Amino acid sequence: MGNRFVFGGLFRIKDHLLKRMKKKKAVVLLSGGMDSAVTLYMARQDYQCHALIFDYGQKAVRETGCARKVAQMTGSPFYVLRISFPWKGSALLDALVDVPAGAVSGGGNIPSTYVPARNIVFLSFGVSFAEAIDAEALFIGAHQLDFSNYPDCRTPFFESFQETVRQGTKKGVEGRGVRIVAPIIDRTKKEIIEAGLGLGVAFEHTWSCYKGGALPCGACESCMFRAAAFAEAGIPDPLLK
Repeated sequence: MGNRFVFGGLFRIKDHLLKRMKKKKAVVLLSGGMDSAVTLYMARQDYQCHALIFDYGQKAVRETGCARKVAQMTGSPFYVLRISFPWKGSALLDALVDVPAGAVSGGGNIPSTYVPARNIVFLSFGVSFAEAIDAEALFIGAHQLDFSNYPDCRTPFFESFQETVRQGTKKGVEGRGVRIVAPIIDRTKKEIIEAGLGLGVAFEHTWSCYKGGALPCGACESCMFRAAAFAEAGIPDPLLK
């Protein structure tokens, strides 16, 4: 009886490991913000996730550390890719341009915090990574509600980019192209927090502020969105405890 139990246990362990080994792969663009953290936790339910983190000269350098922590907590291998936008063009990159305070994207305005073509650049790296490791999907935590009107965070952009992937990659022309997945695209910030709480996301290890201080500035638009979302969800922001 003892031997049968041991062998049965080993069989179950081996079967479990084989299932993990056969799990589909996905790349997740992980910024360190709460949106990308929730997206990673969603993706890992069905995929073996590989996180791609960008250090692109942003003022909020703390977010890359948060991204590393979230990746480690989920057991996701991660890669930090250092790239440069030497031409700047954004308040998030240019030391001579202040990050604006308050709600600056009202009325459909695209604020100075927009980084020119950032998601095109990030998604291009992500698709290359996904194709190289034979991943089926590329996840991004973009959403088009409670956001700053960035044009590269909208459904038409992702639909267009998906067609680019289909036409311009080996996997795409072979009919097995990398799928672009934006699972929170139509969720509000409050709904994103609620989904994250259900998945066990450690929001204390996320960073939303556009600035690089020890604490969130509380004044930039991203901080305002985050504060409003936690207030609507009826829970305190763990970064401010």
